[in-house]
Amino acid sequence: MGNSALNLSARSRARVWLFTALGTIFCIAVAFGIDSYSWQTGTWRWGSNPLNNLVIPLVLAPPIFFFLLSKLRELANAHHELMNLASTDSLTSCLNRRAFTAMVEGYLDKVESEQAKPEGGFLVVDVDHFKRVNDRYGHDVGDEALQLIARSIRSTVREIDLVGRLGGEEFGVFLPGLPDAHAATIAERIRQAVGETAFSPSGKPYKLSVSIGGATFDQRASFPDLYRQADQYLYAAKQGGRNRVEIHAIAAGAPVAARMALN
Repeated sequence: MGNSALNLSARSRARVWLFTALGTIFCIAVAFGIDSYSWQTGTWRWGSNPLNNLVIPLVLAPPIFFFLLSKLRELANAHHELMNLASTDSLTSCLNRRAFTAMVEGYLDKVESEQAKPEGGFLVVDVDHFKRVNDRYGHDVGDEALQLIARSIRSTVREIDLVGRLGGEEFGVFLPGLPDAHAATIAERIRQAVGETAFSPSGKPYKLSVSIGGATFDQRASFPDLYRQADQYLYAAKQGGRNRVEIHAIAAGAPVAARMALN
C-alpha cells in the first residue's frame, strides 16, 4: 500500500490548494464579522446585503491566495534545488565531501547530546587500479565507472545510511546504529556488488573492484577519528592484495571481519 498521508510540505501543490481554500474561508468569515457586528450597539445582525460577504471574497480571495502561495512554493522548490546542488556530487549523485562530513558530524553530536548509546560503522571505499581505467579508456569511461560503482554502493546500503564521494575514486559510507558484525556484512556486500557490476568499455568486459577499510564504534567517536582509522584499514586492505575488506573496532582495534578476500 502506498503512503496515503497528505503531503503539506512547502514544496507541495496540495499545500497551495489547501491554504487557498482556508484563506478564502477566513476572508468570508471576516467579511461577515465586520458587516454583521454593530460597534454602536454591540450586537450581531445581518448586514444590508449579506450576499456580498460571500460573493466578493469568493471572487477576490482565491486568485490572490493561489498566486501568493504558488510563488512561495516556487521559492521553496528553488531553495531545495540549490541545497541539492550545494550538497550533492554532480557526477555520482552522492553527497559531496562537505555535506557528508557535516551530516556524519551532526549525527555523532546528536547521539552524544542525547546520551544515547553510540553505535555504527564508517567505511572508506576506494576503487582498485582506477588510473588504469582512465589511462586505457579515457576519463569519460572512468566517469561512467564511478557512476556504476556509486549506484552499486547505494543499492546495497539502507535508506538511512549516508554515502558520499570523498574525492576522486574514494567514497565514504556511514552506517548509523549498526553493530560490528552487520557493518562488516554490508562492507562485504558492497565489495561483492561492485565486483558483479557489468562494465564493458569498448565492448569488452572489464572487472571492477574496490578495497574497503572500515572502523566500527560503540562509544563516543568523532569524524576525524573514524576517517583516520578507516583510512588506515583501507591501506591495509590494499597492501593485502586489494579487492578485500579490512574493518576493525575503533577502540580496541580487534578485527571484526579482517581480510574478507575475494572467494
